[in-house]
Amino acid sequence: MANLKEIKLKINSVKNTQKTTKAMKLVSSAKLTRTRQLSEQARSYANKINDVLSDIANRVSKVHEDGNVDKAFIPNDNPKTVDIVFVTADKGLCGGFNMATIKTVNRIKAEYENKGAKVRLRVVGRKGIDFFSFQGIELIQKVADLSSAPDYDRASDFIDEVVEDFNNGITEKVVLVYNGFLNMLTQELKVRDLLPISLEEAETNEEESSMLDIEPDDDEEVLNELTAKYINFNMYYSLIDSLAAEHSARMQAMEAATNNAKERVNTLTVEYNKARQAAITTELIEIISGVESLK
Repeated sequence: MANLKEIKLKINSVKNTQKTTKAMKLVSSAKLTRTRQLSEQARSYANKINDVLSDIANRVSKVHEDGNVDKAFIPNDNPKTVDIVFVTADKGLCGGFNMATIKTVNRIKAEYENKGAKVRLRVVGRKGIDFFSFQGIELIQKVADLSSAPDYDRASDFIDEVVEDFNNGITEKVVLVYNGFLNMLTQELKVRDLLPISLEEAETNEEESSMLDIEPDDDEEVLNELTAKYINFNMYYSLIDSLAAEHSARMQAMEAATNNAKERVNTLTVEYNKARQAAITTELIEIISGVESLK
């Protein structure tokens, strides 16, 4: 059995760890509250862009007899080159948050490669960069310190390179992967085709559609501008949503670590008391034995 001094040092060490994890949980909780509000606002804006873009794309496709609006709206089920854009955190200590995204990326990568497609990886977040760099897998585009501090301009600059390769025919499909916020206790992996844009039929009636004061001749110009905003904002929103999910995951991980530390302190305290009682018993036996030997 370990001596009293060693057990006491272990108890103090675990208590210090418990204080740290508890503080990290509180910090993550405060950050989550702010990021969650921003995420909800951004989601409303993204949904509105999607509705307007859907409506205009449908209107333009009806004007063109061939239905060919733009390359960005032409489905491609058998792409030869696929870019996977994914978001991870810059920091750890958030449970399986990052590995869930990385495993999904590897799965999608394998699926496309099995179909004969070339897959290229573009990553936001230090954890994703470190993982694939360690595996020796090439990353054609990578940026750190963006997922921890989402910025619209930097997000636009990042995704602009992806769009440029798509427009130039270098890549034929772009898939966006990130771990998003579902609720305080759950994160949800989100996989979507960013390019070509897959839009559902607009759920707007004629009265709602007429609210868009746009001349028919201007539809294509407006569509191009909205398409750029749609892609840029979806990239930015994925960063915000991922950050909210990261704070949620870290809050849960730190709560679990705090509870484990508390249980460990209780276990060590029991061990300390047993060792102390054993030491006292041994001293008493030695005293009694000494007295008996003097008789």
